[in-house]
Amino acid sequence: MKLKTKAKLLASLKIWLVIYPSITAFLYFLGGPIAHLPLYLRTLLLTATLVPWVVFVGVPTVEAILDRIPINKNKKQQI
Repeated sequence: MKLKTKAKLLASLKIWLVIYPSITAFLYFLGGPIAHLPLYLRTLLLTATLVPWVVFVGVPTVEAILDRIPINKNKKQQI
């Protein structure tokens, strides 16, 4: 696998680690109160809330946590 492919795979896994629990929590806490709204408005609220959360808080937090995990220094290529 090429380095570029590995980097993309790692980035997608980081995003998934943030987006899955975020969507689950959003729907758990706000699913009931916004259930009366039309689907397009629920989707708008969900994405307007979660996209900034993921971009500015979630993924940087995951990256900071992963940066604290020591990696094998013998590897020639790092992601």
